[in-house]
Amino acid sequence: MNRQPHIVVVGSANVDLTTFTDHFPRPGETIFGREFHLGFGGKGANQAVAARLCGARVSMVARVGDDLFGPATIENFTARGIDASHVWITPGVSSGVAPIFVDSSGQNRILVVKGANDRLSPSDVEGASDLLRGADCIVLQLEIPIETVYHTLRFARAHGIRAILNPAPGQALDLAEVSNADYVIPNETEAEALSGMPVRTLDDARNCASKLLAGGLRRVIVTLGANGALCAGADGVRHIPPFAVEPVDTTGAGDAFIGSLACFLASGCAEAEAIARANLYAALSTLAVGTQKSFVALERFEAEWRAVTYPPSPPGGGFPAPAEPKSR
Repeated sequence: MNRQPHIVVVGSANVDLTTFTDHFPRPGETIFGREFHLGFGGKGANQAVAARLCGARVSMVARVGDDLFGPATIENFTARGIDASHVWITPGVSSGVAPIFVDSSGQNRILVVKGANDRLSPSDVEGASDLLRGADCIVLQLEIPIETVYHTLRFARAHGIRAILNPAPGQALDLAEVSNADYVIPNETEAEALSGMPVRTLDDARNCASKLLAGGLRRVIVTLGANGALCAGADGVRHIPPFAVEPVDTTGAGDAFIGSLACFLASGCAEAEAIARANLYAALSTLAVGTQKSFVALERFEAEWRAVTYPPSPPGGGFPAPAEPKSR
């Protein structure tokens, strides 16, 4: 990295309750699970941890409940070196929780109960305005009230701060408000919810991205899991290939991509290289169980990055000539 950036994440903090099973139960069916893990999660918190592990200075703006999970969540941020001075305990409200079910192939199904996350308000964002003005990048998701997301995006645009919106969980949004983001980064399901178009193939992703750009968005990255990522803007559309791995648990891989990308972009990496790096960081996160627990530290990532071949970005930060990266 060229410099240590300051990333501020405005978003959710949950406790993940992860159950591993051979297959998902059918309606009305009770089955035995193989394992159970409890860990810290929430898309906002996960992205903050990924950015921190990649070398950024990270601050979190969030709300937690006054139950057992609230103080523990704040302690987790602090232990990881994340500034939690703007993580507030909300009286009379539970912390957010996310029951997660993972089958034997590594695929997951997640149910989020927002709890205190739903109390994060535009006035909270204003209360953190001094912190936000000092950020190199603000990262947002949709596990907090949508009016808070829109308010933060408008704040970022007014102050010239790069903003990344991960529109997850997927839902229809006001594209005029979303256009305040510098990057909008959905996966296939979220891209479909945002555009109203099915996204099942790479061509579908190109068509979806083109529609979103026509709707006023400035830059769209559609994450495609094992198929890498597709980046689209006024300068064209580019597929960034994946790094092949055999996943153990894909939970949190999207958050690993977002948090690491925010760090790589803000640290001065050219866009194409930043996306390629985020592809690898997300792939590495699938090799272990859990969300934050599966994210690798910068030293491990850099060793893996040095061991792969990827085309360098040309001068000016444009896209390199098409080529497939090779994992070792």
